[in-house]
Amino acid sequence: MQDFLLNHEMAVRATAFVSVFLIVALAEIIAPRRKGANRLKRWPLNLGMVVLGSLAIRMIVPLIAVEAALRAADADIGLFNLVDLPRWVELVAAILLLDLTIYAQHVAFHRIPLLWRIHRMHHSDLMLDATSGIRFHPFEFVLSMLIKVGVVTALGADVVAVIVFEILLNATAMFNHGNLHLPERLDRMVRRILVTPDFHLVHHSTLRRDHDTNYGFNLPWWDYAFGTYKARPDKGLKDMQIGLPQWRSQDQLGLKTLLWTPFLSNSPNNKKGTPPAHERQHP
Repeated sequence: MQDFLLNHEMAVRATAFVSVFLIVALAEIIAPRRKGANRLKRWPLNLGMVVLGSLAIRMIVPLIAVEAALRAADADIGLFNLVDLPRWVELVAAILLLDLTIYAQHVAFHRIPLLWRIHRMHHSDLMLDATSGIRFHPFEFVLSMLIKVGVVTALGADVVAVIVFEILLNATAMFNHGNLHLPERLDRMVRRILVTPDFHLVHHSTLRRDHDTNYGFNLPWWDYAFGTYKARPDKGLKDMQIGLPQWRSQDQLGLKTLLWTPFLSNSPNNKKGTPPAHERQHP
């Protein structure tokens, strides 16, 4: 399996990406949570961020997570290279610990002011769908990869675990950002083991007391364990607003604004130089 994944990594990841994207996009048409996705304006921007982020990683990051796993194995460094455990235990443990890392990273990007400036581009999307799950600033793509490289090296994570985790993270991000309406009973069952669209929708409310909750991407367990879970937004799923208070029009969210978001401190319409309420509330 390892040889197959290494020899066909890009093909496997691309196939998984396209397959999940098409399934979620089709499901959004059949059973949408909300109407008015505005795909013609949003999708080129969101998908463009993926391209720019991938290019930024290749230009700036010296090695990616998969390469870090291979180098750690060759150098015999990292936790799992120093302990003798069954391989399946190492695989499961590595995937769980990488998921915990992404949860912790997500919390940090909300609570550290400089990181929030970078991450808020993701939250500026005025509608959620499959493309929202891959809409991140190029700076965030780079920082996230650097964090993963460090954790993979420290763990000595198996390269198979890293590849599987990357595929799962990408797939579940598209799923839980999807504009999907799951039956309430099904949602309650699924969110016990997987972050659902309604689970994550709370996180994209304009209200800080909502969007500083439900940080999980793959697994909901970290939110349950660390007290960051919120079942429903204050205004309810139907009435809550998605996005950020300072950007309420798609016309304000062009490519230039998205790329410049980390350097913007005020609302584009704020003429007096006073930070909007959202900016004053965030640390």
